[in-house]
Amino acid sequence: MMDGPRSDMGRWGGNPLQPPTTPSPEPEPEPDRRSHRRGFWARCCSCCSCRNAADDDWGPEPSGSRGRGSRSGGRRTDSRGSDSRRPVSRGSGVNAAGDGTIREGMLVVAGVDLLSSRSDQNRREHHTDEFEYDELIVRRGQPFHMVILLSRPYESSDRITLELLIGNNPEVGKGTHVIIPVGKGGSGGWKAQVTKANGKDLNLRVHTSPNAIIGKFQFTVRTHTDAGEFQLPFDPRNEIYILFNPWCPEDIVYVDHEDWRQEYVLNESGRIYYGTEAQIGERTWNYGQFDHGVLDACLYILDRRGMPYGGRRDPVSVSRVISAMVNSLDDNGVLIGNWSGDYSRGTNPSAWVGSVEILLSYLRTGYSVPYGQCWVFAGVTTTVLRCLGLAARTVTNFNSAHDTDTSLTMDIYFDENMKPLEHLNHDSVWNFHVWNDCWMKRPDLPSGFDGWQVVDATPQETSSGIFCCGPCSVESVKNGLVYMKYDTPFIFAEVNSDKVYWQRQDDGSFKIVYVEEKAIGSLIVTKAIGSNMREDITQTYKHPEGSEAERKAVETAAAHGSKPNVYATRDSAEDVAMQVETQDAVMGQDLTVSVLLTNRSSSRRTVKLHLYLSVTFYTGVTGTIFKETKKEVVLAPGASDRVAMPVAYQEYRPHLVDQGAMLLNVSGHVKENGQVLAKQHTFRLRTPDLSLTLLGAAVVGQECEVQIVFKNPLPVTLTNVVFRLEGSGLQRPKILNVGDIGGNETVTLRQTFVPVRPGPRQLIASLDSPQLSQVHGVIQVDVAPASGGGSFFSDARGDSHSGEAIPMASRGGA
Repeated sequence: MMDGPRSDMGRWGGNPLQPPTTPSPEPEPEPDRRSHRRGFWARCCSCCSCRNAADDDWGPEPSGSRGRGSRSGGRRTDSRGSDSRRPVSRGSGVNAAGDGTIREGMLVVAGVDLLSSRSDQNRREHHTDEFEYDELIVRRGQPFHMVILLSRPYESSDRITLELLIGNNPEVGKGTHVIIPVGKGGSGGWKAQVTKANGKDLNLRVHTSPNAIIGKFQFTVRTHTDAGEFQLPFDPRNEIYILFNPWCPEDIVYVDHEDWRQEYVLNESGRIYYGTEAQIGERTWNYGQFDHGVLDACLYILDRRGMPYGGRRDPVSVSRVISAMVNSLDDNGVLIGNWSGDYSRGTNPSAWVGSVEILLSYLRTGYSVPYGQCWVFAGVTTTVLRCLGLAARTVTNFNSAHDTDTSLTMDIYFDENMKPLEHLNHDSVWNFHVWNDCWMKRPDLPSGFDGWQVVDATPQETSSGIFCCGPCSVESVKNGLVYMKYDTPFIFAEVNSDKVYWQRQDDGSFKIVYVEEKAIGSLIVTKAIGSNMREDITQTYKHPEGSEAERKAVETAAAHGSKPNVYATRDSAEDVAMQVETQDAVMGQDLTVSVLLTNRSSSRRTVKLHLYLSVTFYTGVTGTIFKETKKEVVLAPGASDRVAMPVAYQEYRPHLVDQGAMLLNVSGHVKENGQVLAKQHTFRLRTPDLSLTLLGAAVVGQECEVQIVFKNPLPVTLTNVVFRLEGSGLQRPKILNVGDIGGNETVTLRQTFVPVRPGPRQLIASLDSPQLSQVHGVIQVDVAPASGGGSFFSDARGDSHSGEAIPMASRGGA
């Protein structure tokens, strides 16, 4: 990956910690899309760039600079309804001449029933019954059923064809115009068979191709008799969504484990992990892939990029476009990244509780949504991938490296006294970084690289000139095969490079004084299947640390980097061991950090120790050192000693940045043998959780109440406090403005909601203010079905409540 612009303070190593210019939430004027698209596909996906001037097989262009959706990607406002079967669509029809004349002897199609309601066989068998849509939604490579209403009983000599069309200029050769003769073998896996002829009703079973284009198709029926040809008019109610199918063995996204499909395709909520390896935090995220409007938003993303419809059959191309479009750089995509700490012109990334509000805003306005950071990009990407039918999971890598020079090492520079030289430290180690895995075969790679593929939508470095990353085979990362596409060198460095400490010498040159081999990618986790437990998947990405296979992978990859001989000058004297210890630090309270030194030799050792403490963004960008300690420690053979540094709240309060993280740089020198000690230790200040309590039973269609309790942990007033509340099947995204909360004050508020879908659901809340963020809570709500069964949809659910002022139910002191 090539270097891209690195102007965001708090995001890139080597940038000073100073007041930034807030990124604008408004997109820049878009260039001409046709010329831009050609350049993108030539750089991003060579297989989709081979098109001539006559090709018009592009997604519909957004109207105006905001890019409101169109037929294939635009928002539908009339497809929300109850679970009962909708009326069969009927039309006047046209003949072959197009004049609407119906001649005697023509076989007229009076209507069609696609059996598309959520309770019908099609939606249940295709695992699409949770989508809050009335249109037919099917997964490719799997048959579905329909009923055609004819003007007379069907005869075996009648010729009937079904047609599906997508795009502005559908063509049979591109797969955008599909013609399916009834009762005859089709091509490419498409066919339609008569299952029952009952009077004027004709029941059909339609087979779709496992390689079909995914998207929203228009549907029509043609009949051919000696009297002429009849065509059923296109009707928006008959549009058919076709998705990828992880249940179909012939689809290259097939997943051979039902519990995996339930978790990675159908689960509407999940856990995202953050913090540090020693202090792992977790938050629940509402993916909401089945909420009304989200599927249209996902297809609009592909349209907005101008992705050729022919490329939409390929999950490699689709996932790569998604990784580019979820961020706003180069293409006015979904989310604007902001690592500055100033979110006054948008939403603090820590305040989001799910993807629905973000995606619906993008679909509604066409503007990029402010703001996101890595877990937000990853949460939205999981939503889009699952919605389109790809098995996907959200992955957190602790101690994630950002390699800026393709050396496949993290280089940290110090002066003669081992004080960090921040102006030289362009590589950075993120406390955590969140990306995605999605499951597919890789026919574009040699055998052995199917399965989990990394997709990362956080804009870090460019890939072929575009801010996107992946899909990259996890197997290629594990074995250091950095020449495999896409973007393997960058991802490999994130999880399995080494941290190299360089010290400036008296003559101004630099020397490697320490190599920390287990510092990067020390823990990689995701939510476990079928529970809210955390699953360690480090072994999927890496061979065991210190093993021969792991060392071989690192050194093989480094040989392809910019510093292939970095391991030639390593020193190895390690008589004195060093361990950093931190207590469970809580925001608003004093804390203590300490360093434990142990002499493992049979002789006395004298250690000169330096401790430097600064705040840090989770991206590894540090602020000014605000406290330091220097001490000389004499260790007897086999003895240990502890050096402590107490830190008061008043000392760190003026320096706090996002996530409440701090960085302790520890360095030392052993007088007797010249051993150099070096360690960077990051820890975070824990924030409180929101307490959610359900007040009464939850039943579909009936109002329910939830109580939220929060205690301010700080002795200062929280101003302009905003709560967010969201849960798929429970509550559309809702914003609650509650004003100020006094120092150490406890507040309680109550909110009502009306569940619309039965089953176990997650209701998620967050709190944000300029003084405190990263506060959230969740409660499981088991929703009983309505007395009549089914689901309940209300038009009032269409829009989220924004900026509603909420009075407190009660307030209490500390």
